Amino acid sequence: MSLYTICFSPTGGTQKVVDILAADWGEPATAVDLSAPQGGCAGLSLQSGDICLVAVPSFGGRVPAVAAERLAAVRGGGAMAVAIAVYGNRHYDDTLRELQDVLEAGGFTCIAGIAAVAEHSIMRQFATGRPDAEDARQLRAFGQEIRRAIAQKALAPGLRLPGNVPYRDYGGVPFVPKAGKSCTRCGRCAAGCPVAAIPAGDPASTDKALCISCMRCIAVCPAGARKVNRAALLAAGQKLKKACQEPKSNALFLG
Repeated sequence: MSLYTICFSPTGGTQKVVDILAADWGEPATAVDLSAPQGGCAGLSLQSGDICLVAVPSFGGRVPAVAAERLAAVRGGGAMAVAIAVYGNRHYDDTLRELQDVLEAGGFTCIAGIAAVAEHSIMRQFATGRPDAEDARQLRAFGQEIRRAIAQKALAPGLRLPGNVPYRDYGGVPFVPKAGKSCTRCGRCAAGCPVAAIPAGDPASTDKALCISCMRCIAVCPAGARKVNRAALLAAGQKLKKACQEPKSNALFLG
């Protein structure tokens, strides 16, 4: 039996959740970074008995399309999967259900689901600093419950994670980061962009048609040169304030 973490985490919040869960598992994990430019999972083949913690951020209540495409290339081979949706304190909507469907179509057996809160990747005023110490305590407790169910062979068949089919429409997020005058053209953003939306030869520009608003370029820029439109950001923050200001809790779904 081997432990794998398969994670799409452009700005690091989703990775923090996975790291907390994996730390107490009792064995080292093989990490697969879905947010790397090439996806990191080409040719990955698992087998029955393996355990995978599979985590994605909720993009508008859905699995990021690029993450779904890259997961579809993994051969699950009957491996057990814990589906993890990480969201910025609004709601994860259909993300868990869609992730479960993607995993099971690829040959995984989905044994549990977790909805976890992390700091919003665009509007940092929501869920600031999460996952925090209390989140870590809850996530470790979730991991213990899952490991106990595996050890006791107490996993109920037919687990259905929350969400709707057909999934909600994804309308996209109108935030395309732009480089300001402080851009040094170091190319770090281009090298790290999951979808190659930033040309290596012109790292100050962004292909709007390819950009998925994941904010990785902002997170990795050493000069802090990349930003989104401030007026649009303030307007979106006001629109989401009512839905996001009340702290949400993490949730475990176990058959």
